[in-house]
Amino acid sequence: MPRALPSLPDYLRAGLDLVFVGINPGLYSARQGHYFARSTNRFWPAFTSSRLSRTVRGALGTAVLRPEHDAALLDFGIGFTDVVKRASGNAAELDLADFEKWAPRLLRKLRRSAPRVACFHGLTAYRPFLALALRRAERAPALGPQPEVVGTTRLFVVPNPSPANAHFTLADQVAWYDRLADFLET
Repeated sequence: MPRALPSLPDYLRAGLDLVFVGINPGLYSARQGHYFARSTNRFWPAFTSSRLSRTVRGALGTAVLRPEHDAALLDFGIGFTDVVKRASGNAAELDLADFEKWAPRLLRKLRRSAPRVACFHGLTAYRPFLALALRRAERAPALGPQPEVVGTTRLFVVPNPSPANAHFTLADQVAWYDRLADFLET
């Protein structure tokens, strides 16, 4: 029997302000045990440079946040999870069955933890959630705030910070996290 690939734990609990939702854990991140662990991923540099992390950086006494800080963000009202919890070399290795299995589970997790905002990293993460969990396959989503809600949780989509998403620069990613900070303040 083949050994199961590692995954990443959910960093969720009731009362969070924000939950970052990825497509699925990359193999490298899963093996390292941290979200967005690959040094070429733009998440941590962009998050560090955005207004979203100002309080966290100050409280932790660090100018630069790194993958090792992912679990500590729970203390600041920020969590992490994925649409699909199966790790893969890249998201292209996922198939419809993965999303059919995992998107409804994510919906239950969001209902149970009820964060103020769930931020999906990329339309590739949000579209299957929208279609399979929220049953809104007819709507074509765009980046930014979404009209759908999960209970009291508002939904927001930012570009995927993966280096494979070359359409967006680090500065673009920072700007999207700043828009998310504004959205959290409303």
